[in-house]
Amino acid sequence: MTGVVEGATVLAAATGAVPLSLGIHLVDLLGVLANAILGGIAARAARLDIVGFVILAILSGLGGGMIRDVLLQRGTVVALTDPYYLLVAVGGAAIAFIIRFRGTFSRRVLVVLDALAVGCWAAVGVQKGLVAGLGWLPAILLGMATAIGGGMVRDVMLMKVPTVFGGNTLYATSALLASIEMLVLSKLGLPTIGSVVAILSGAGLSLLARRYGWILPTEVNWRMPLRRPAWRGLRFGSWWRGGWIGRRR
Repeated sequence: MTGVVEGATVLAAATGAVPLSLGIHLVDLLGVLANAILGGIAARAARLDIVGFVILAILSGLGGGMIRDVLLQRGTVVALTDPYYLLVAVGGAAIAFIIRFRGTFSRRVLVVLDALAVGCWAAVGVQKGLVAGLGWLPAILLGMATAIGGGMVRDVMLMKVPTVFGGNTLYATSALLASIEMLVLSKLGLPTIGSVVAILSGAGLSLLARRYGWILPTEVNWRMPLRRPAWRGLRFGSWWRGGWIGRRR
């Protein structure tokens, strides 16, 4: 794993990217693995062949980072220059193709890894946006795109409405929270602490939302009062003919 960090540092020096510490890089790769397996599970549900497994695994595990690097336009996409990312994504596709994840324990492990990846990817996206000289709002949007982009691309490839658009358990909200925390702590000169806080808080909110079924509202229903105001019951004709004028006479 030391070679992974050294390779990432050398790559960062050559491309201007943000070097990742050992812990952050490990969580990053575990998140890629978990989302690649989730992409493989989606491919199995859609009854795709091994090619579909590999493509969905790569898009699910690496799609957000690819979108981030393309938007930044600061060199080659990291997922294509660091061999560990593609190897882990293809490995996740192979695992999902061979193993059927039907057990409760295996599903929970994937959920936890996915939740940790939300905060990690959001933190990395914000860091890269700040290094590129972006403002606070573009940096936050870049962090969210990094965290949720892979799942959106996977759903689009399966011709489904991305679950992040509604009905999910605060996935995008967790990425937003982690991005804001990373931005604030980075501005205070504490990027390492910001990464840890973003990972833990993003994962915590995502897991709590999944546990208790928290979702965002999909619409607002304005209800009119059942009783009509008193003035609507008045009749203009009777008021004119026998009411006010009659009393005046």
